[in-house]
Amino acid sequence: MEHILYLDGNFNNISWIIQTNEAVMTQSRKHTENHKNKITKIQSKYVALHAALFWGIGTFIIKNEDIIKNEDIIKNEDIIKIKLDEKIMYEHLKLKIIADDDSLKIK
Repeated sequence: MEHILYLDGNFNNISWIIQTNEAVMTQSRKHTENHKNKITKIQSKYVALHAALFWGIGTFIIKNEDIIKNEDIIKNEDIIKIKLDEKIMYEHLKLKIIADDDSLKIK
């Protein structure tokens, strides 16, 4: 099943939508006091991405055990497509360009 993930975040909240061919699930959360008004919008979107991935894996029971052979799916395939609206997030995650923000650096 294909899962399309949309996410957003700001100084107070994070939110995400996961769309499948069967359902659209919308979730939002308030930042904890540790994060509220203390992180940037980009950092908030990374928090949303993290929360959405784990929430989606648990909710949709997404597995990493699919087998693809010669472009033919042998078992059901779970796919997560992440839609990003921030160029810097795309560059960081897909192109592995180093972020200027120390809190976003891959360790």
